[in-house]
Amino acid sequence: MTIIVHHLENSRSQRVLWLLEELGLPYEVKRYERNRRTMLAPPELRKIHPLGKSPLIEHDGRIVAETATIIGYLVALAGGRLGPPADTDGGLRWRYFLDYAEGSLMPPLLLSLVIGKMGPFGWPAKGFVEKMAMVHIDYVEAELATRPWFAGPEFTAADIMMSFPLEAARGRLKLDGRRPTIVEWLDKIHARPAYKTALEKGGPYAYA
Repeated sequence: MTIIVHHLENSRSQRVLWLLEELGLPYEVKRYERNRRTMLAPPELRKIHPLGKSPLIEHDGRIVAETATIIGYLVALAGGRLGPPADTDGGLRWRYFLDYAEGSLMPPLLLSLVIGKMGPFGWPAKGFVEKMAMVHIDYVEAELATRPWFAGPEFTAADIMMSFPLEAARGRLKLDGRRPTIVEWLDKIHARPAYKTALEKGGPYAYA
């Protein structure tokens, strides 16, 4: 059964399209536009899942939500391709970065975005939040300095999971020229044919 991706523009669901392209699994895209005033997802997504968030996929009568859960589901569906490396350390890194991307790295970046929209009211917190975010960026920079990909020597779904927060960080924290290893990694993933095809199918993506 073909996978249906409920894809919201400029959102985490771009990673799902990219993973599907890397895995070569058949899928269809149902695209949703953000509200131009609030930039929130449209109410139509609540008809698919009560939280009305994206990404969501439909497959074999199931609705699957949350990016890391979707990634695990699709990797299993593809027979383990782009899944955890066979060695214990690589497998732990794979699982860790799937969780770390949204659980630890993304929150300060989201705070930075919100504070940036508050104008002068956000200035008192701006420096603190950016400092907090840069602790994570320095950590990621050091990790990528030890190996070419997040889980080990080979590209995996952990790299796909990490793409969204690092793409956001590149612009929000002005990383070009400051964290060369992260920028090199981002340029490397953007050059992948599957990444480019996913962009064509998903439409404009502000963080690419």
